Amino acid sequence: MTEQFPSAPSVGADLGGGAYAAAGVSIEAADRAIDLMKGWVEKARRPEMIGGLGGFAGLFDATALTTYTQPLLATSTDGVGTKVAIAQLMDVHDTIGFDLVGMVVDDLVVCGAEPLFMTDYIACGRVVPERIAAIVKGIAEACVVAGCALIGGETAEHPGLLDPDDYDVAGATTGVVEASKLLGPGRVRPGDVVIAMEASGLHSNGYSLVRHVLLGSPDQGGAGWTVERQMDDFGRTLGEELLEPTRIYAKACLDLADRTETHAMSHVTGGGLAANLERVLPEELSVRIDRSTWTPQPVFDVVRRVGQVSQEDLEATLNCGVGMVSLTAPESVDTAISVLAGHGIRAWVAGEARLDTEHGGRVTLEGQHPGW
Repeated sequence: MTEQFPSAPSVGADLGGGAYAAAGVSIEAADRAIDLMKGWVEKARRPEMIGGLGGFAGLFDATALTTYTQPLLATSTDGVGTKVAIAQLMDVHDTIGFDLVGMVVDDLVVCGAEPLFMTDYIACGRVVPERIAAIVKGIAEACVVAGCALIGGETAEHPGLLDPDDYDVAGATTGVVEASKLLGPGRVRPGDVVIAMEASGLHSNGYSLVRHVLLGSPDQGGAGWTVERQMDDFGRTLGEELLEPTRIYAKACLDLADRTETHAMSHVTGGGLAANLERVLPEELSVRIDRSTWTPQPVFDVVRRVGQVSQEDLEATLNCGVGMVSLTAPESVDTAISVLAGHGIRAWVAGEARLDTEHGGRVTLEGQHPGW
């Protein structure tokens, strides 16, 4: 096992580099990976970071928290699921970091918290320095987009447990929000408008279904396609579409919370739009989402048609084109859509919260997407 920040040359010295290498762990390869990733890690700094590579723990100056009246620390952890299998099939490893960062920081930001720093964990069957460095490059670049520091990480080599070219990634982030500005169900009111924010594609959820439908063998009910297949619907290969990085909403959502009367936000991940929006609804309110207000990207329709997946199953698994939603006061809607457009995010009104003592706390999707 070798830490990214710091490296652990002493391990090889203690156990004997030759013996450890014979067991499947290369300290030399790990040190080479660290050398290759240093420049990318440096780009993902914030002024509050103390020190650099080489310590046992990442340090972050929390002096700024003294300016808060009641600072609440928020934390989130996640991975990217079986999307890593697509990266491995494509031998493209510098985008999966955006999926990892997006999964953790956008879970955090929905309560109004600013992400401060992040740590990552990479488990692999064999350390290939260029591959590990490419993964960390993506994580670091995504941290810059999200506005958080990459403060530490770990790369663990697991020979015998993982195949040589297999790996998995996970991460955790910590942020802060003023207690008086905490977003959530307690703020949501009847008449609040659901503002949908467009996804970049599949993001990082539902890939077990997608891989089964599109890449699975025909005798197992799959289409048997390959990642190299050119797809007219997408204007690129299937693999390129499936590897499209997760959109990171953090800075846009913080700006939205700051400049509008937004009461809650929901990150649309596993479980789909309805289930995730229900997590931020008070018991006395319900929401109806109008599908006719948007057309999901073609990849969702391809999965539906090729796999003969019911719309109910599709919507309970994939984001269907909506990666984040807010519950915003009606008088702030125009400003909200303008703020999001300024961050390059297309947004639209998709529904409304209403008083519902009989079926409160529920989200229903009605109508149909144009062209479906």
